[in-house]
Amino acid sequence: MQSKSPLDPDNIPRHVACIPDGNGRWSQLQNGSRIGGHNQGVRVIRDLAISASDLGIEWFTVYAFSTENWQRPELEVRFIASTIERAIYRWLDECGRHNIRIRWIGRAEMRIPRALRRAIDYATSTTKNNTGMTFTIALNYGGRDEIVDAIRKIIESGVDAADLNSELVSRYLYAPDMPDPDLVIRTSGESRISNFLLWQLAYSELVFTPALWPDFTVDHLLDAIREYQRRDRKFGSIDDGNRKLDTQLQ
Repeated sequence: MQSKSPLDPDNIPRHVACIPDGNGRWSQLQNGSRIGGHNQGVRVIRDLAISASDLGIEWFTVYAFSTENWQRPELEVRFIASTIERAIYRWLDECGRHNIRIRWIGRAEMRIPRALRRAIDYATSTTKNNTGMTFTIALNYGGRDEIVDAIRKIIESGVDAADLNSELVSRYLYAPDMPDPDLVIRTSGESRISNFLLWQLAYSELVFTPALWPDFTVDHLLDAIREYQRRDRKFGSIDDGNRKLDTQLQ
């Protein structure tokens, strides 16, 4: 077996975002219940966040709970909320040691359990002065909602329609300082983005893996980065060879 190629240290994605899918299916395979996999899922988030920081990734974002996830059974929703709450407090020491800043994006609504909101507020306040990687938790988050909320704020601020452009919209998003993801990873074999960072994913590289999230390891993360490094990101332009060809055809 050939050894896997080393990562190119000069081509590490600045921002990696994850859609951690498959906790319920993993748990059903283990013991027939959907909810147990979320405990293992948050452990994976912790391991990957630390590894991402060690790799020099500047921003790491996880889609922890979507606005659509409220449609799940009430017992599962409560279990997910309490699991994330406990995990956030456990992550704080690690974040301190690794100089990681915790951020949250999503709608601040009353249906978010108060204990979970207190945990989020405490974590963001405690780590706000850390200067290493930014670990963003997308919770009660929906990409369409974010765009609607941005447009609503723009209208309320009295911006003239003639001044509206993509740069202005970006400034009204939940985290305007967050760079667009370079790499987005979705687990469990699903090939969709599920209302995640719709505005920001315009030129992100997408990697889909069959691994269920609780089975996703640092090696899987490294494989995804290798795949990212094999791709040629043109951002809508063309390479020099095609430019020369276009010139000849004109």
